[in-house]
Amino acid sequence: MRAAVGDRIIVQGTRPGAARRDGEIVGLHHPDGSPPYDVRWSDEDRVTEYFPGPDARIHHFDHEPSPTRTVPPQPHLFAD
Repeated sequence: MRAAVGDRIIVQGTRPGAARRDGEIVGLHHPDGSPPYDVRWSDEDRVTEYFPGPDARIHHFDHEPSPTRTVPPQPHLFAD
């Protein structure tokens, strides 16, 4: 699974009655776009670190490259 900042992640609940969640990926921890992701969830507008499971999928948006824009490094909470 690969993602970019700005993509949408959708998590389908696997239990009966579990709600579907979605959010915007606002941060990456690896330059290749592999998990985990920092996600701003639409239902509570809170950012959490998320490790996607088998019930998650990424909706990719077209991202235009911007050669003058740089993304500041994201701090890590744990040692690599």
